[in-house]
Amino acid sequence: MRSNHPVLPRAQQERWEETYRSTPYRDLPWFSARPYPWLERGVRERWFRPRTRVLDVGCGAGTNSLFLARSGFRVSGVDLAPAAIEAARRRAGRAGLAVDFRSGDALRLPYPDRTFGGAVDVGCYHTIPIRLRPAYSREIARVVRPGGRYLVSWIGRESTQPRGPPHRPSLEETARAFEREFLFLRTEIERLHRGPSTAYRALLQRRSTPQPPPR
Repeated sequence: MRSNHPVLPRAQQERWEETYRSTPYRDLPWFSARPYPWLERGVRERWFRPRTRVLDVGCGAGTNSLFLARSGFRVSGVDLAPAAIEAARRRAGRAGLAVDFRSGDALRLPYPDRTFGGAVDVGCYHTIPIRLRPAYSREIARVVRPGGRYLVSWIGRESTQPRGPPHRPSLEETARAFEREFLFLRTEIERLHRGPSTAYRALLQRRSTPQPPPR
């Protein structure tokens, strides 16, 4: 791998690890014991081919990974915080599920090219610093095979609550980051908890041919 390949800032890595070390994962505000509803819908509607290998990026304590494994997919989960991966492995062990959980940087995913037929990102993308978003898109594209689906959800620009990610992308910014490598198949917006928080959800597909040039 090239020595100048982007990586997430060291301070960001240390902050996530300290968060999971100092707070039980069940007490973290983003933890849910239930899988993300849009992911459940995607499985019902067969957005991913049955039994394909799916990557859960920013898997945290592994709720979505475990759901995918129970649904018959071959699952890998990656997270920046080793303590999150430890928790995910314990949960998988208790559930009797085989999930490949690894600690790793989302900008340097520990997998060969075209490993996965699909990927899921519920809450990782919006933590990526603005200048690194295109590199993140390229890295997801590197490990997903052409034609593979990528489901991504993020807290949007319209969210005004003080707590939350500092880099809240608009839909336009997200299109700029991902459109070179992915086709946008569908997008939705959701108001969360009847408050000032807004989530975007998008289903993308890895391009099989390069994006046409501007006309």
